[in-house]
Amino acid sequence: MEEIAAAIASVPGVVLLDREMDADHNRSVLTFAGPPEAVLEAAFRSVERAVALIDLNRHQGVHPRIGAADVVPFVPIEGITMEDCVRLAERLAEAVWQRLGVPVYFYEAAARRPDRVHLENIRRGQFEGLREEVLTNPDRAPDVGEPRLHPTAGAVVIGARKFLVAYNINLGTADVEVAKKIARAIRFSSGGFRYVKAMGVLLPSRNLAQVSMNLTDFEQTPVHRVFEAVRTEAARYGVDIVGSEIVGLIPRRALEMAADFYLRCENFSSDLVLENRLAAAMESAGLEEFLEALAAPTATPGGGSAAAAAGAMAAALGAMVAGLAKLPSDEFARERLFFSAAVRRDAQAYDAVVAAYQKPKGERGPFVERALQQAAAVPLEVAERAAALDKRLEELSRQAPAKLSSDIETARALARAAFTGAEANVRINLASLQDENFRRSVEARLATLQSQFR
Repeated sequence: MEEIAAAIASVPGVVLLDREMDADHNRSVLTFAGPPEAVLEAAFRSVERAVALIDLNRHQGVHPRIGAADVVPFVPIEGITMEDCVRLAERLAEAVWQRLGVPVYFYEAAARRPDRVHLENIRRGQFEGLREEVLTNPDRAPDVGEPRLHPTAGAVVIGARKFLVAYNINLGTADVEVAKKIARAIRFSSGGFRYVKAMGVLLPSRNLAQVSMNLTDFEQTPVHRVFEAVRTEAARYGVDIVGSEIVGLIPRRALEMAADFYLRCENFSSDLVLENRLAAAMESAGLEEFLEALAAPTATPGGGSAAAAAGAMAAALGAMVAGLAKLPSDEFARERLFFSAAVRRDAQAYDAVVAAYQKPKGERGPFVERALQQAAAVPLEVAERAAALDKRLEELSRQAPAKLSSDIETARALARAAFTGAEANVRINLASLQDENFRRSVEARLATLQSQFR
C-alpha cells in the first residue's frame, strides 16, 4: 500500500487525502483529489501498482472483490460535471486494458447496461466465481477487454458517481446472522432505504458482527436515519450498537444533517471531513502554515507531528543528495511520503485519545486503551523508520561527493531528531497503558533502536 500511495502522490497536482486499511475486510481505500488530467494519471498509476503487487489467488477477506484494484470511482467535487467524470472513466478503462491487460466493467453513471449500474451485480461470484463464468457466459463479459480475467489481478470496476459515504455499524454480538437480517431490512434491493447498500459480516479480530453499508446519496437518505433504523432493528433481536465507523472521508454536509443525532462514531474527528481535509492539504503545502499550527496553543499538531516533519525533511534532503549524485532516490521519496503522512496521523491519534476519554466513564476503558495503543504505535513507527533512514543516509554519505557532506550531515541530524521526538511520544503514551504485553513488546523494540544511536 505504501508503493501504491507513493505512485499516486508522485503525480504533480494530486493530493492524497486519506487511506484506510482494515484487516477483517482485507481492503484498502485511497482517496485523492486534483485537476482531472492529474487525477486520471494518478488513478492509472495506482491500478498499475496494484496489478503488479497483489495476487487475488492468495487473498481473502470478508469484503467482496473481483480485482486487485477492485473499484475506481471518479467523483465530481468542484469545477467538473458527472459527464466529465464518465469520460475520465472511459479513458482510464482503455488504458488499463491496453497497457495492463486487465478487463474493465463500468458502473454507476458510466454503466453501459442497466444491470451494471449497481456494483454488487458486477461483483456477483467474486473473483473466483467470475473467473470461471466469464469464459462461458456472454452476459458476464467485461465492457472493455476480452472475456477473461487477469490471472492474478482479476478485473477492475471503473465508474463515475456522487460522493459515497462508507459507514459501518458494529453490533454487540458475534452472531453474523443478526447483522445479515438487519442488512436485508435496510438495503434498497430487499425493500429498504432507496440509497442504501448493506451486508452483514463478522469481524474476527473483534468477535463482533457488523452491518457494513454504502450510502450512495446521503442527502436523500441521511446517515442519521440509517443509524436509527439499524438501532431499531437490532433492538428487535435484543442487540445493542457498540459503535460505528466512517471509512474514508465524509462531506461536511452529511455531518451537518446528523448534528441532532448521536452517531457513536468510534473514529470521528474533524479531520475526516472531506472539505476540511482538502483545506488542510492546501494549507500544508507551505512550511509557514505548518509552523503557525505548531506554534498555536492547541495540543495538535505537537511534538509527534514535529518529529515526523523532521523525518520528512531528512528524507527530502536524502533524495536531493541522491539526485545530485546520480544515485537512486526512489527510496528516499517513499520515506518522505511516509513521514509527511505521519504528521497528520500523529495528530489524529492524539485526537482519538481525547475522544476516548470523553466517553461515559463506565464505558471508556477499552476505547481509551485502544486509542493509547494507536497513539504509541504511530510514533513507534516513525522512530523505526527514522532509525532506518539514518542508516540509509550513512550509506549515502559513502557514495556521494564530499561537497554534499554538509547536506547529509544535516539530514542525519534531522533523522536523529525525528527518532528522539518520536521515542519521547511513545514513552509518554506507554505510561498510561494497562496492557503489559503490549508495553513490553514496544519497550523491546525501542531498546533495539536505541542501540543504533549509542
